[in-house]
Amino acid sequence: MCTPSRPRGAAAREGHAEPPTLAQIVRDYGDSVRRSLPLTSPQRRVLHAIEVCRTPALGGHLERCDRCGAQRAVYHSCRNRHCPQCQALAQARWVEARLAELLPIPYFHVVFTLPHALNPLAQHCPRLIYTLLFRCAAETLQTFARDPQHLGGELGVTAVLHTWGQNLSQHLHLHCVVAGGALAHDGTRWIPARKGFLFPVRALSKVFRAKVLAALDRAAARQRLPADLDVGDLLRTLRGTPWVVYAKPPFGGPEQVLAYLGRYTHRIALSNDRILALHDGVVDFRWRDYADGNRTKTLRLTAPELLRRFLLHVLPPGFPRIRHFGLLANRHRAQRLARCRALLAVASPPRPPPPHEAALDTLRRLTGVDLTRCPVCYEGKLRLVAQLAPGAASPALLDTS
Repeated sequence: MCTPSRPRGAAAREGHAEPPTLAQIVRDYGDSVRRSLPLTSPQRRVLHAIEVCRTPALGGHLERCDRCGAQRAVYHSCRNRHCPQCQALAQARWVEARLAELLPIPYFHVVFTLPHALNPLAQHCPRLIYTLLFRCAAETLQTFARDPQHLGGELGVTAVLHTWGQNLSQHLHLHCVVAGGALAHDGTRWIPARKGFLFPVRALSKVFRAKVLAALDRAAARQRLPADLDVGDLLRTLRGTPWVVYAKPPFGGPEQVLAYLGRYTHRIALSNDRILALHDGVVDFRWRDYADGNRTKTLRLTAPELLRRFLLHVLPPGFPRIRHFGLLANRHRAQRLARCRALLAVASPPRPPPPHEAALDTLRRLTGVDLTRCPVCYEGKLRLVAQLAPGAASPALLDTS
């Protein structure tokens, strides 16, 4: 792709020593992408949200240190789940809530991947394909769990949808944290998995493929697929394509499960810490090449191409990318987990803090970061002194954040 000419203001920003952010790239090159690509309404909303996040456009407030008098303007976040600046607190809260659901048993990491032949269909009807991926992966795990030859009970699964690869290409897969055991069908005993082993991955792959193909066939019969799609040809291609289900060894304990969940649950396609440089409309970012020994490399893309790839991973409005199945399904979660704890002879975990706890207190408790501490003198507290209306001019004060 040819390198585009730089919009007004881009040169000044690119001259900064600090690495650029996704928001900066959107502000400089978002208009070019809007003009050149047929974006959906959700994609346009994501671009706008990232563009105005933590800027005067959203309003905010003015803070002053009660010791040294330093002042700074703090602007509101967009709170869009695709924005890399707005995920830390949501992630910390979510992980803390999950702590109450962990059992003192091994947990496994299982990954279900859809063949890339389904990528065009996923772009055309993402809600259908993503839902199909969740349902077929969960049904595959439960099929094995309920089989007496394996466990013979009900499994607990937390599944997280990822649609990207490290280079921002479309790579549809589901990360599943799976309990290393099952609750017997009659609820009278806990059935542990074999040490270090959950289910055979080759058999999982075959069952998963069969379930996905059957689901696609049903969707075609109900006319939920594009009318010009040759479903027979697609199914033949998928039958001849290797399907990948990957299972990692069990986690060492609940703490490792939480560390894993914290990395994967609220991750987005591209975080700011992976962006290395922006020069003359070209972005360098860090990625991990799993096909080459997990080596860390640098990929160079034009800014519009990077944004195009990023927008491939915008989810349909309201689509939940984290779901729970089996023992963790919302309807009976509390009762089933209580039964599992009774059978495992473990006490119930402490009750999580109330959800209405102030955001700053939550962030301080979960991460140790105190946003009220003055970043100039490191001794005083920042106090609210004024509200800043959305769209108002920035105050002529030093922002020390």
